[in-house]
Amino acid sequence: MERIDLYSRFTISCIPWLFALAWQGAPFQSDIGHEPLPLTLGVALLLASLAQCVLSNRNLPASYEHYLGVSAFPERRLLAPVALLLLAIGLLATLAGVDGVQGSGLLLMALNAPMALVITRVLLVPVRRFVIESLCLTALTTGALAAAGVRGGLLAGVVPCTLFGCVLVLISVRPSAWSMSVMWQAEQARDIQARLAVAEERLRFGRDMHDVLGRNLAVIALKSELAVELAQRGRPEAVDQMVEVQRIARASQQEVREVVRGYREADLSTELAGARGVLSAAGIECTVTGDSGEHLPAPVQSALGWVVREAATNVLRHGDPRRCVIRLGATADAVVLQVENDGATATTATPAPDGPGSGLAGLRERLDVLDGTLEAVPAKGGLFRLTATIPLRDDRDGAEEGGGG
Repeated sequence: MERIDLYSRFTISCIPWLFALAWQGAPFQSDIGHEPLPLTLGVALLLASLAQCVLSNRNLPASYEHYLGVSAFPERRLLAPVALLLLAIGLLATLAGVDGVQGSGLLLMALNAPMALVITRVLLVPVRRFVIESLCLTALTTGALAAAGVRGGLLAGVVPCTLFGCVLVLISVRPSAWSMSVMWQAEQARDIQARLAVAEERLRFGRDMHDVLGRNLAVIALKSELAVELAQRGRPEAVDQMVEVQRIARASQQEVREVVRGYREADLSTELAGARGVLSAAGIECTVTGDSGEHLPAPVQSALGWVVREAATNVLRHGDPRRCVIRLGATADAVVLQVENDGATATTATPAPDGPGSGLAGLRERLDVLDGTLEAVPAKGGLFRLTATIPLRDDRDGAEEGGGG
């Protein structure tokens, strides 16, 4: 997104310079009289046009941010461009008044005069207002040239030329900015959806902890109060109540460990459903095919669940994927999990080495415990494929060996 945005802004910044050098410089070849006064006026008009280009490039970032709704454009920054535009129209009228420029050259310079200013202005006002301002600008340019003595078809040609320049900016600059606005909104929505998925998981964990600890802590509090009352009265039943408190506390501790263990140890079916939901919420088509994995041993399911979780995270963080396929296949000898997505970038295709216990390195450590392997390589067609393979051991052989010993 940053590269696309930079390319878009750079393209818009180059437009006034291209028009100024082409339309303002071309008349010097044959249309402007090679006399001191016409040449001086032509050079002054060219310098004013180049100064407008500098101001347009200076104001473009602020007008772009204004269009995207990030910040408001300070109107005072338009004073200098408007003054230069009026100066350019005045110089053009003076040049036409002394017969220093011929027909086609006059039309080209009239076409270029407002370009640098309207490129900024088109991002600051609604389309209807921009059209009205373009008509007023056309009337101003035509009136100034008419006052300078331009008549007939040449004066009539100024109207469509000036309007053409404004319309050209309207249909080129504004759609580009609108496209960038839509793309940034989609990117922000994608980030929000990922954050919502994380927040939902935190809420689920919080609910589990509340369900486990809430009732037990309430019972512990009541029995502790009862034990205090009994102890103050010298009743021997206080010891029994504290023993019961101790038992409930230990049971609660065990239940909390089970909840945390279930949270830390990924369940394969849960992670597959979670990956599909998170990727779908981010606008990525996710398909899960193959074996369900319910018959696999618990350590294998946990390791593959971590692979699915890490793979889904990488799909969201890297590249620009539109489709992701998760395949799970199991045979008598091994189980193979593949996660394949499109939109792979160079960063995705060549992942940076992770630190111990994180990313792909952490997954390899988990799989090494089960004699498994992990392969992350680019595939044909701009795809990226993550493959985890875990051999399945025959528990019956181990039992026979243990019995024989």
